[in-house]
Amino acid sequence: MDAIVRKTSQTMQPDETNRPSREEAEAAVETLLRWIGEDPSREGLLDTPRRVVKAYEELFSGYRQEPASILNRTFDEVAGYDDMVLLKNIDFTSHCEHHMVPIIGKAHVAYLPNGGRVVGLSKIPRIVEVYARRLQTQEALTEQIAGIIDGALGARGVAVMLEAEHMCMSMRGIRTKGSTTITTSFYGTFRDDKSEQTRFLTMVGAK
Repeated sequence: MDAIVRKTSQTMQPDETNRPSREEAEAAVETLLRWIGEDPSREGLLDTPRRVVKAYEELFSGYRQEPASILNRTFDEVAGYDDMVLLKNIDFTSHCEHHMVPIIGKAHVAYLPNGGRVVGLSKIPRIVEVYARRLQTQEALTEQIAGIIDGALGARGVAVMLEAEHMCMSMRGIRTKGSTTITTSFYGTFRDDKSEQTRFLTMVGAK
């Protein structure tokens, strides 16, 4: 699984040598404003290119973060605890890589510690956020979260479920408002032992 961690880290990092300048990015926003039929010189839009570029820095900040480093510190002093650790209802917002519009949902993440090694509870939501703040498909996002936790923690099992609404379906195209997409990824015991998989699904309220 170390290969998964290395591959994910390498392929998702931006190419800084080919990165446009802030001025070029703002000019691109101005071009889009003109393309949709707006006048970038009108008062309400004068500062829009700068604001959009600044917003993109935050919305896509995951490209500048290394997920594996978030999980590099674990705790062994947990009184021998080796049962499921589950974090439910982790809010996340991502962006569809096909249309660059929002994906809004919740993540449920569980793992079975190996040898009593557990990670700080805040680390799991941070992993979700790092990957979510990149252009994504929900399927890839689900697998990336599960793969990095499995590879970094060496857990006996990892389970991830994402429930999300895709604005590319709600705002355009078929316009199915309120439709939810559910994806799962199971590693180790959660994949091999159906009773553990069922226990996870029951605890997140999916069964």
